[in-house]
Amino acid sequence: MSNLVQRTITGIIFLVVVVGAIAISKISFFVLFMLIITGAMYEFYTLAEKKKFKPLKIYGIVIGLLVFAANYFYVNELVSAKIFLAIIPVIISVFIIELYRKSEYVFVNIGFTLLGVIYIAVPFSFANYIVISEDLEYSSHLLLGFLFLMWAFDTLAYVFGVSFGKHRLFERVSPKKSWEGFIGGLFSAIGIAYLISLIFTELSFLNWAVLSVIVSVFGTYGDLVESAFKRNIDEKDSGSILPGHGGVLDRFDAVFFTLPLFYLYLQLI
Repeated sequence: MSNLVQRTITGIIFLVVVVGAIAISKISFFVLFMLIITGAMYEFYTLAEKKKFKPLKIYGIVIGLLVFAANYFYVNELVSAKIFLAIIPVIISVFIIELYRKSEYVFVNIGFTLLGVIYIAVPFSFANYIVISEDLEYSSHLLLGFLFLMWAFDTLAYVFGVSFGKHRLFERVSPKKSWEGFIGGLFSAIGIAYLISLIFTELSFLNWAVLSVIVSVFGTYGDLVESAFKRNIDEKDSGSILPGHGGVLDRFDAVFFTLPLFYLYLQLI
C-alpha cells in the first residue's frame, strides 16, 4: 500500500471517529478526549525517555486525566470548584515520589512530568468550556468548527507548500514549512470559515474569520514547538499509532496553543 493511500485511509477513519465522538454526546466526547490525552502524554513522555530522562510516565498521565476530568465534572456542575484544590497535593507528590527514585536528573524528570500536564492536559481541558453552555446544554458546533478550521489550514498549507513553497518559514526547526504554504493555508482557512459560518451559525463569518487567523498563526507555532522538541530528540514522529500521520501528539500539536486562545476569544466576544 502506497504512503498516500495509507495516509488517506487513516485520515478518513481518524476524521470519522473524532467528529463522530464529539457530535454524538458529551459522554462520547469525554471518552474521546480522555483517550487522546492518554495517547499524547504517553508519546510525550516516551520521547523524553529517548534522551535518558525518566518522567513519571503513568503518574503524569493519571494527573493529566484528573485535570481534564475535574474540569469536565465542574463545568457540568457535578462538583464544586473545590475539586481543583485536590490537584495541589497530587502535584506536590510528584516532587516527593521523585525524591525516592534516586534519579540522576531529579528536577528534569519532575519538569518533564509536570510539563506533560501543562502542555497537553490543560489545553485540552478548555474544550469542556466550549461544548457545555451556561445552562448545561451540550453542543458540539463550536468545537467542530474549530477543528474543521484547524484541519483545513493544516491540509491546505501543506498543499500550497508542496506546490509553491520556496521561502522557508522556520528552516532551523522545520525545513519543509514555507511562507507560501502558510499564506495559502491562511487565506484558504478564511474561505473555509465562511462555509463554517453557514453551517454553525452560533458565530458570524467575521468571528469565524478571526478564529481562522488565530488557528493559522498559533497552530503553526504549536506545530513548530513540537517539531523543535522532536528535532532535539532526533525523532521524526511522536509515534506510529496513525499510519502515514505519525502519533497522536503529531495530530494535535496545533491544539495546545489554539484551543485556549479560541476559548479566550469566545469570552471576549
